[in-house]
Amino acid sequence: MGAIRVLLADDHALFREGLASILTAQPDFEVVGEAGDGLEALVKARELAPDLILMDIAMPACDGLEATRRIKQELPDVTIVILTVQDRDEKLFEAIRSGAQGYLIKSIRSRQMLDLLRRAIRGEAAITPALAGRMLEEFRRLSLHTPLLSEGETVALTHREQEVLSLAAEGATDKEIAATLVLSVHTVKSHMRNILAKLHVSSRYEAAQLARRQGLV
Repeated sequence: MGAIRVLLADDHALFREGLASILTAQPDFEVVGEAGDGLEALVKARELAPDLILMDIAMPACDGLEATRRIKQELPDVTIVILTVQDRDEKLFEAIRSGAQGYLIKSIRSRQMLDLLRRAIRGEAAITPALAGRMLEEFRRLSLHTPLLSEGETVALTHREQEVLSLAAEGATDKEIAATLVLSVHTVKSHMRNILAKLHVSSRYEAAQLARRQGLV
């Protein structure tokens, strides 16, 4: 087997340079391209057909989660691992749902990162024990959660609440939702509280999951 061909997608050139240096120092990795945003990552993925893409989340034009979804739709065999500063459960779960094989925080040590990337190429999950524990805890909590909505029962959300929930389900923060809908952050938080109360759930993630099942978004 030849070297693992890697595409780096991050909007910080200096970070890409440092990451490329780490990878190219390894005999089994080859950096074949770089991208500064999600759309460029999609174009480069089509052109280069890499084995592995290291993908940041917060990038201009098209964020890493949307780029991951689009790349996996077109190139399902490409392994994508998220490498980000965003240590938030909703981003972690959204990344996995989008098709990412792993989720790493940029504070990770290079030796551990390289080991996890090699595992990802073998089809294993590239995720640290701490994040894996959080995922297991969330799945355990969801499995024990008894939905308060009976089969076939629906919830009436206002048009604005549906807009807020749709954006939240895509991983948008309250601040991002407020900017998109031209609302105050306080108003967005108020809508979100109403949504959680109506759906009888305790988190945005649960609300998004239930809303998809109920066809609310």
